[in-house]
Amino acid sequence: MASIKQRPDGSWRARYRGPDGKEYAKHFKYKNSSATRPGVPSAQAWLDEATAAMRAGTWVDPNTSKMTMGEWLDRWEAGYAANKPGTVKSAAVHLKLIRAKFGTRQLRTIRAQDVKIWMAELAEKYARSYVYAIHRRLAQVFTDAVHDGVIARSPVSRRTSPPTPTQRPYVATTAQVWSLYDALPGSYRNLVLLGAFAGLRAGEMAALTRADVDWSAPSITVSVQHDGDELKSETSSGTIPIPAELATMMDADAGETMIVPGVFGRGVTAWRLNEVWAETRLRVDGLPEGFRIHDLRHYFASLLIAAGLDIKVVQTRMRHASPVITLRTYGHLWPDTDDTSRAAVAAVLGARKNPPDPAVSDDTPADPGGSSSDSAD
Repeated sequence: MASIKQRPDGSWRARYRGPDGKEYAKHFKYKNSSATRPGVPSAQAWLDEATAAMRAGTWVDPNTSKMTMGEWLDRWEAGYAANKPGTVKSAAVHLKLIRAKFGTRQLRTIRAQDVKIWMAELAEKYARSYVYAIHRRLAQVFTDAVHDGVIARSPVSRRTSPPTPTQRPYVATTAQVWSLYDALPGSYRNLVLLGAFAGLRAGEMAALTRADVDWSAPSITVSVQHDGDELKSETSSGTIPIPAELATMMDADAGETMIVPGVFGRGVTAWRLNEVWAETRLRVDGLPEGFRIHDLRHYFASLLIAAGLDIKVVQTRMRHASPVITLRTYGHLWPDTDDTSRAAVAAVLGARKNPPDPAVSDDTPADPGGSSSDSAD
């Protein structure tokens, strides 16, 4: 429903009802544009533009169409604050960079080329994986703006994306794993056992208690991180079977309550675990700079894959939300199947070269003299 009416003061009031059910109105000096007033706003032109946008599905609320990136990020962050603290903190780092680049720009004025140029600038300062993460955050911000009707379409897409990070995780050797184990103080040795042979994350290690371990039918149950924080995802919780030998080794260095007891037997923070780790890894030859506790999970994954476990089992043991994550991270660790595929094709080709005698079967003896069955006539 749309209409134009002249007001007592001579101006023209145009109004229409938007797809959100609300009424929008605006006043103009002229009802229609004319040849003598090209480009001058008019009531009819404003209605025509709104009607065309609604038909095309590109209509946006005129009250928010001039919103700047900074204003939208204020609203976006307020809603995003309901997520886990670690997730919010990670987003805040990305948003700081987005504000610095586009904070004063109106959302509707940011084009795909602007995004591509910025990605190229970031690539000169940061690692490929970090630039890719910022691009994904920018896409998330713009997608939500579209869903909220602030803008009609997002300028962020595959075309603006930087190259996908291809860096493969460093997998420590077994010798390096045991060197780390031997180099750690006794109260921290379970870091290596929990990471390299059970796949726990640092926050999960800091929260693990004796009650979380089934010592009779050995297994570890992960349900919480340090300070009661929620786990990374729903699939992060679960029970991990472990061999009795691992349980025995863990028991030797565990405290009365905590599996990683720290210096005085009390629980330790994830920050303290990382501090001890940073000091220890320097004493092990061959480890890359910045090798983390978390990187022990890569060794655990490689151990499972080398043992011949399939993708579903590895996903479950790594507690990944999807097998896609497992394949993206560790797909290169599965054995090369070239020889296996060659053997499969060769078997079929070999069968054609040496076809079985159709006159001979496993359950019917060959009859050199012909068939013994009665004739049809």
